[in-house]
Amino acid sequence: MSDEEEREPCHDCGDPLTDALARTIRLTVDRSQIDSQRLCPECFADWIDRYDEEMRAEPEETVIEDEESEIIVD
Repeated sequence: MSDEEEREPCHDCGDPLTDALARTIRLTVDRSQIDSQRLCPECFADWIDRYDEEMRAEPEETVIEDEESEIIVD
């Protein structure tokens, strides 16, 4: 068996991983591991970009103005 056949594949693209360059992403909630992925450098960079974009996105706020409603504070 060659080294290529023994290597674990990237969870995203499926290419064989080189241990020195692979990155592991672990998702934990309340100290319980939910998911773990080993990624090649290119897929890891893509994952970081997606994570950054999703965390930076601001939710759209919908403001409905109702001119007939009144707030009365005693």
